[in-house]
Amino acid sequence: MSVLKSIPAFIFAIIAGLLIVLSLLIVSPIYAVIFLFGGKNADHTAHGLSRIWAWYVLFCSGTRIKVHGQNLIDQNQTYVFISNHRSYLDIPVSARSTKNIFKFLAKDELGKVPLLGYIIRKLYITVCRQSMRDRVLSLRKMEGELNKGISVWLYPEGTRNKTDDPLTDFNDGAFTVAINTGKPIAVCTIFDTAKILRPGKLFQLFPGKVEVWWEQPIETTGMNKKDIPLVKERVRNMMVKRMINYQ
Repeated sequence: MSVLKSIPAFIFAIIAGLLIVLSLLIVSPIYAVIFLFGGKNADHTAHGLSRIWAWYVLFCSGTRIKVHGQNLIDQNQTYVFISNHRSYLDIPVSARSTKNIFKFLAKDELGKVPLLGYIIRKLYITVCRQSMRDRVLSLRKMEGELNKGISVWLYPEGTRNKTDDPLTDFNDGAFTVAINTGKPIAVCTIFDTAKILRPGKLFQLFPGKVEVWWEQPIETTGMNKKDIPLVKERVRNMMVKRMINYQ
């Protein structure tokens, strides 16, 4: 990339970053009030605020979003949402892609970030990837949320894909949770977030358009753990096919 192109991207990233950090000073106490006094509706109210904040983050980053196939997702249904992951922008994009209330699975390191960490610990299900015990516990927590009627959103690649391959290997967790609870899997493919905010390039931001494509949800009723490899491959093929068609 030429220096002439990187300078505006750097300036834009700094301005956007400052606006987003300043917004944390506003939303953090609002989240605190919601979780302290929101009672049984706290999760729903907090998720509504998250969708508004996600819109603000995308606006500040110059990101326009177009969602395809949203009619395939039943707002009254509980799902295990699954999508690809290439950029930090995937998180606000995911929040704006459906009105269904859900919780992300996030690495526990994010829960230690000042201000943002408090929100993540309250809104997300965190997991220490190095701890087998913690990973098993996170599966139980996700199953508990699903049984309460709150969907979960996972990136089965486990972390951001920084390779040239369309997808990296999938972990079993998302599919295990879906099959254990009998909840349908809703597959979402996100395009072009890495063109706006590239992995490892927090100080280079390029305004642009992101597209999201939903597929027909996959029912898991009657499946067992022996079906995990098959359904995992089916989801992967759906995403790859969508990526090929998108090109």
